[in-house]
Amino acid sequence: MSRTSNRRLFRGLAAVVKPAYRSVARLRWTGEEHLPAEGGFIVVPNHLTELDPLTVAITLYDNGILPRFLAKESLFRAPVVGAVLRASGQVPVLRGTADAAAALTAARAELASGGAVVIYPEGTLTRDPGRWPMTGFTGAARLALATGAPVVPVAHWGDQEVLDHAQPSGRRTVSLFPRKDVRVRIGPPVDLTPWQDEVPDLTCPADARTARLDDATDAIMRAVTRELAVLRGADAPAVLWDRRRGGRR
Repeated sequence: MSRTSNRRLFRGLAAVVKPAYRSVARLRWTGEEHLPAEGGFIVVPNHLTELDPLTVAITLYDNGILPRFLAKESLFRAPVVGAVLRASGQVPVLRGTADAAAALTAARAELASGGAVVIYPEGTLTRDPGRWPMTGFTGAARLALATGAPVVPVAHWGDQEVLDHAQPSGRRTVSLFPRKDVRVRIGPPVDLTPWQDEVPDLTCPADARTARLDDATDAIMRAVTRELAVLRGADAPAVLWDRRRGGRR
């Protein structure tokens, strides 16, 4: 799909999605000056609910950016959000498979054309009891180091007041009224210069990892966590929740 056609599609979707979203949430953002004015870049948000992609997409779209999401495949089966993701040509990712490597290759092409790629490094909704970001998969770091594209951390808070998952049962609850406040904070690009000599092979399976890529990913997740701490006006935990071990490292 050409960028012109994609823009028309986004305009049509926005005419439907934005009024519906804003009927249940008041969206505000800060830090838009950190969004690169030109060239491809990677957006890395925290992950609270299935509503997150709409929060991030509307924020970027209203700042003149057409985002392309690399999101876990199950999001494409979610009501409303899944339909929007499919219609706008977003990319589902099946972690640890050849499809995941293909998704990174598609993302690389999007960055080369000057586009914005959105990746959720956590790969799933946060399991942290305090709703802080968890440790991440290495895809965003691998893509950034292979392309030189800046990584922009984005934190948001308030989606969970609309669509929530009770811990630890995972039971979904919905609250549409009254409207909830959803806030987004865009941070400066993450400094990945300590790892700039790393050039990962994007054709390798997504679960192939090295200590260096883990360190770069940790830097990305801590940048997202810092922005979320400002939004929440709270101290972030010193250690991220480890999604692989179900606790803090």
